[in-house]
Amino acid sequence: MKISTKGRYALRLMLDLAMNDTGAPISLKDVAKRQDISDKYLEQIISVLNRAGFVKSVRGAQGGYLLKKEPQEYTVGMILRLTEGSLAPVACLDGDENDCERQESCVTLILWKKIYDAVSGVVDHTTLQDLVDWQLEKNGDYVI
Repeated sequence: MKISTKGRYALRLMLDLAMNDTGAPISLKDVAKRQDISDKYLEQIISVLNRAGFVKSVRGAQGGYLLKKEPQEYTVGMILRLTEGSLAPVACLDGDENDCERQESCVTLILWKKIYDAVSGVVDHTTLQDLVDWQLEKNGDYVI
């Protein structure tokens, strides 16, 4: 499994919104500058996050974006699945049901399931607040 730039940048964008939350909307241009990411690319990502209800858009000269919920209410898994789709390492684990004709005899399915469970265990139990806390530990009070 490899996380694309879209998934990585979505996490950085959400983390930036959480770290810089003063109650006022945050400009995407400011996020782009702080994160050294193209504002055009961030516009594509914020659109996905906005449609999913993860962020709130505020229009106008002082407009920008805010998290819709508290950072502890978002998991890394929620953000990555929204931007990446399934995190399953193989197609037969993508959906709710495995319809692979070899599943009864496929010993490698055990391995793929263990990998999927391990990844899911990490991303589904790590919140955006955890990332905020880790960032503060790493950089002190420095706001990214």
